[in-house]
Amino acid sequence: MAKMWAGRTDGNTEKIADDFNSSIRFDSRMFKEDILGSIAHAEMLGKQGIISENEAKTLCEGLGEILEDIEEGRLAVDPSCEDIHMFVEQVLTERLGDVGKKLHTARSRNDQVALDLRMYLKNENDDIDKKLLRLIEALLSKAEDNVLTIMPGYTHLQRAQPVSFGQYMMAYVMMFLRDRDRLADVKKRTDVSPIGSCALAGTTYDTDRFYEADRLGFGSVCENSLDGVSDRDFCLELSSAISIIMTHLSRLSEEIVLWQSWEFKFIDLSDSYTTGSSIMPQKKNPDMAELVRGKTGRVFGDMTSLFTTMKGLPLAYNKDMQEDKEAIFDSCDTVKMCLEVMSGMIETMSVNAENMKSAAQKGFINATDLADYLVNKGLPFRSAYKISGQIVAECISKGTVLEELPLSEYKKISDRFENDVYDAVDLVKCLERRKSFGGTSPSSLKEQIKIAKKKLGKA
Repeated sequence: MAKMWAGRTDGNTEKIADDFNSSIRFDSRMFKEDILGSIAHAEMLGKQGIISENEAKTLCEGLGEILEDIEEGRLAVDPSCEDIHMFVEQVLTERLGDVGKKLHTARSRNDQVALDLRMYLKNENDDIDKKLLRLIEALLSKAEDNVLTIMPGYTHLQRAQPVSFGQYMMAYVMMFLRDRDRLADVKKRTDVSPIGSCALAGTTYDTDRFYEADRLGFGSVCENSLDGVSDRDFCLELSSAISIIMTHLSRLSEEIVLWQSWEFKFIDLSDSYTTGSSIMPQKKNPDMAELVRGKTGRVFGDMTSLFTTMKGLPLAYNKDMQEDKEAIFDSCDTVKMCLEVMSGMIETMSVNAENMKSAAQKGFINATDLADYLVNKGLPFRSAYKISGQIVAECISKGTVLEELPLSEYKKISDRFENDVYDAVDLVKCLERRKSFGGTSPSSLKEQIKIAKKKLGKA
């Protein structure tokens, strides 16, 4: 079949070349954006007198009918068409005749595809943000419920100091709040209309790019026609923001995998978000968390693909840029699914507070507080540190913990110890003393929750 761009060539290409060149199998998801963009373009052409007002009205009505027919399932996208832009224009021309051929006046597929992609990714950005918000709210809820749930904090995956499970949840809240900020920044730079840039040099027609951009809800218009059609930095930036979201999701997934294991048993995941083994009936596998962790690499691959595609392209448009869509679409699809799954996991998981507290006691994570106790008794910190280490070794040899070691044993190592040592190593009090801004004390944690809610407009 001869192409709508036939002229300089006869438009007859080999089937394998058609298949290789075609993008309709993935850009057809932008049908709505393409049609809405074309309606705004037709309105602008009529307003400027480039075509008659009646012709513009006919085009808009025809495009509206095509949109409705696709959405209602009465019109299927033809996979033999080169791309969604050609499909819509072809159907429009079949229905309207020569009037349909006037739609493409004062634009190119180069600025058309850039417009469609920006419109589509603005909507995707909003959708990702909504799913991030749900996850943040789930984590906030767990934080509020576990202000005093003591657990070990870790460095090097070794038990280090006492924190609350609420503090742990709030750490991820803060990460995901920054992710929302990044998405907002990306949207600012995506919210720029390229339509009217045409192929690369603008047009000789008296167009009104600002009117067209405003009709489509864009905040501004690109100021250089070459730039408008030739860069995809908004894709690169969104891909980067998504990759950071996935990094945070992957780290949280790793925690969940560890916490769900019998070695930790800090949490229990709902059966709705776990699977069983085909031969081991006792197993309850955190497959969803593992898949989120695994899909992170996929999104990193998409980002690498995008950056590699763009890095060596001369201005302006090159067919290489068709490769932007599958990568960024896959990233958006993947992160949205992962956010939904993670939100459900967090909302339905239960917390094993006693197991967390037991691990905290056995890990001697109050040893720093013991050293601080001796410092307050007048010892230099390094001396106090050494004595505290000796006390820990003594507890290990006797199979006990700091809270239960008899005072007589403390005094064998230092006569600075008194009965108030038990207040110093009490885990709840250890938690309560960490009142520095951002710390894990209940008062500090409640302030963090208040700050997060304020950022979400819920304070």
